[in-house]
Amino acid sequence: MATYRMRLSCADEMLLFNGCPGVVGLAAVFAGEQPDVAQVRARVTERWAGLERMNCVLDRPQSSGGRARWVVPGPFDPDVHVVLARHKLDDLWARSVDQPLVGGVPPWRLYVVPDAAYGGFALALVAQHVLLDGRSLATLMRSLMDSPKAVRASARPAPLSRAGLRAVGRELRVMTAVGQALPMPSPGRTYSSVAVSALSAHTVRAARRQPADGRGSTLNELLVGAVAGAMRDRYGPVRRWRQRDEPVYTAVPCDLRSRADPGELGNALTVIRVPLPVDVDGPVARLRAGQAALAAVPARAAVHATVLFPAAEAARRTGPWVTRLLTNRGRHSCFAATATTAVKWPGGSSTFQGHALVRTVGLPPLHHPGTASFALAQAGDAVTLTVVCNLRPNDARRLADAVVTEFETWARTATPSL
Repeated sequence: MATYRMRLSCADEMLLFNGCPGVVGLAAVFAGEQPDVAQVRARVTERWAGLERMNCVLDRPQSSGGRARWVVPGPFDPDVHVVLARHKLDDLWARSVDQPLVGGVPPWRLYVVPDAAYGGFALALVAQHVLLDGRSLATLMRSLMDSPKAVRASARPAPLSRAGLRAVGRELRVMTAVGQALPMPSPGRTYSSVAVSALSAHTVRAARRQPADGRGSTLNELLVGAVAGAMRDRYGPVRRWRQRDEPVYTAVPCDLRSRADPGELGNALTVIRVPLPVDVDGPVARLRAGQAALAAVPARAAVHATVLFPAAEAARRTGPWVTRLLTNRGRHSCFAATATTAVKWPGGSSTFQGHALVRTVGLPPLHHPGTASFALAQAGDAVTLTVVCNLRPNDARRLADAVVTEFETWARTATPSL
């Protein structure tokens, strides 16, 4: 494979310049004893060696005016990239979240994790977000299975009509609106923390039937509603935080892959700011408000896909300063105090060398001080919550427990709530 260079996409550059550690991960947990690492390396080499994205090395310029490039010097070394973990999965996540993968090799690692807390062993893929997004992680892990299935096409937003140009103005106003930051006693002193919680299948199934007088809820809607409840539990109603009326925003990632290439690797996503209904009284009422806010996300993502991203791609050709300007606002915690994403395992049941998949566990990125990220990962009936915080010590565990409490409250609610 000859060495050659490629430009970073607009999404890649924005993730590169956002000032965060930028580490993401996805673990697949299996029943039984762990396989030999050499066997895992052989499978990884067979399935991933021919994927250009997995062989990319980030070449960052020495001068501030230069542009970063992807360099492909040759195939990755499986002995370097597939390793036996020295820690259990929760500890691996905690050690990885604020430690960027650097060096002259592709910025990803696959860890073989023995004695996983949620099964027998785990395969944990950790990567720089500039290389891979959450959908890419799931696609890659699915490709390692004994009988990999084709990835289903995502429902990419339809092209925007001329009449929809008014929506562009509305979206720009939302993107630039001032939001509310989490109330931190010492904003300059924050700490990273990670917490993982397994939700019972019964609790999730019962929660998804809420609101009881409606159509039920998606996993994403439940997560947004639960995070709003967790924020209220930890910090109280927003009206007590500041003497202002701005909402608290959460960042909701949206996949923009086309139907022609649903397995595309890299960063084919955008982020939509959605107000969290923290000030709405009652768990079911908050869930209903979150549903209403998320209902507009597909149309808003269409604005990003058909107008804003093409415009940003055209503008950034003048130099990297454009991307830095676009990412500057996102450096403040008031832009999005939280991030919420749900990742579903693509395809049905899976096995790795005969071992059944029992659970998946996500690792969302650590964002700027004063923020928290929430990820729900679903595989079959197993749902796992991961919370990553840049707040006070152990806030990830406190917020994870509060989110689980919201799910349990919905599961116990049997009657409609208006």
